[in-house]
Amino acid sequence: MTKFKIICAVFVSLLLLAGCGKPAEPDTFTIRNDNGMTATFCTTGGRLLRLEVPDRDGLIRNVVWGCADAAECATDPDYRQPIVGRYGNRIAKGRFELDGYTYQLSVNEGENHLHGGKAGFDKREWTIQPLSDCSLLMTRISPDGEEGYPGNLEISVLCTLTDKNDLVLQYAAVTDAPTILNPTLHAWFNLHGSGEGLTTTHILRINADHYTPVDAELIPTGEIAPVEGTAFDFRTGKPVTPEFDHNFVLRGASGEPALELFEPATGILLKVYTDQPGLQLYTGRPDCGVVLETQHFPDSPNHPDFPSTELRPGENYTQTTIYHFENL
Repeated sequence: MTKFKIICAVFVSLLLLAGCGKPAEPDTFTIRNDNGMTATFCTTGGRLLRLEVPDRDGLIRNVVWGCADAAECATDPDYRQPIVGRYGNRIAKGRFELDGYTYQLSVNEGENHLHGGKAGFDKREWTIQPLSDCSLLMTRISPDGEEGYPGNLEISVLCTLTDKNDLVLQYAAVTDAPTILNPTLHAWFNLHGSGEGLTTTHILRINADHYTPVDAELIPTGEIAPVEGTAFDFRTGKPVTPEFDHNFVLRGASGEPALELFEPATGILLKVYTDQPGLQLYTGRPDCGVVLETQHFPDSPNHPDFPSTELRPGENYTQTTIYHFENL
């Protein structure tokens, strides 16, 4: 998949580049392309506060449900557009075993661990360094023991807007002890514009033949089930209904988008490309947005047959997700 032949850059060198982007206000930074598209990020949670794209008539619309400002980010209970981690999604009972040792993470959704715990990446301050008008670098160090995770973890997210109307997020991380890692942007999308319509009119196509069924606590059972003949079959595209909080098993490096989301009223089409094996779809709040999380599978550390999320010293973690916008 040529879009994802990413060279592992040394992010320290990027930090030395002269920054052209300027903070829109304290703790927020905006990047832009030549087509009127802008993305505004906040240091609290590395959040995408606004993502403004043109519709078919040239009207600029903010297509994400984000917090209004840094103060609102600090108390947000809804994971509105942060980078979540260390582990996005759920880990059963907050426990996993690694190299013969059982780790207990904080639990913040009943008995389970969700999106990094009580004070995960979404609650932490990130350092944001503008690199140019169209790119910035977000970094943070997650110390050994944070929310129960082992190892000191250094993570970076390089965010770039291209003139092809791509928002590109490139993640990189290293650790000094064996750990697990599954970060993602907890992205709420509303292609009417934030707060301007229900997402039940959106048409969604997902490039997935299988999904992972869950129990009553939304923890995967371990089964990988076919979507054919079920409500989970989005392969040909259909309206979004408010009944999903599930992980889809993406087909992989086919060159095709992992998903397409289209709103007929505005003409905005979103295509998401990723090198991740899974997509979490949440549709329970159509007045707010459709949540699309590119990631590894929920509770992977407790399911040996799922793709591994282990990261070890000397390894370089990378992942890339591209949010591409066009009009029909």
